[in-house]
Amino acid sequence: MKYDDIINLPYHGSKRKSRMSIKERACQFAPFDALEGFSDTIIETSRLTTKRIEISEDLKIKLNEKLNIIDSDKSKEVTITYFVPDRYKSGGKYKSVKSFVKKIDLINNLIILTNKTNIPIKEIIDIKISCF
Repeated sequence: MKYDDIINLPYHGSKRKSRMSIKERACQFAPFDALEGFSDTIIETSRLTTKRIEISEDLKIKLNEKLNIIDSDKSKEVTITYFVPDRYKSGGKYKSVKSFVKKIDLINNLIILTNKTNIPIKEIIDIKISCF
């Protein structure tokens, strides 16, 4: 039979190199990404965005009234729903934040919340005040 003379001899290993860990050995056989970044591109392309809703003049008036109420009494907690434009695609998503208003900045058209969120006034579609 082949190798009968050496099959049971002890293995001494290399004196110059340490043994490779199981993790390092497994990495040698791991698949590689031949098209680097392609899977990220597929995920980005399939990500859905929402179109911005154009609000009516009546809703703008109601939102303005609520902003005036908030500006006069900042002790009420508010939930603001607003549009966040997507950086890479057309559209975006709607986000709701619940917090207290720290300041309404009319120069920069922002609502600054106590949780350090800055919301552009033109992106707001709904405001709920805790007392209502």
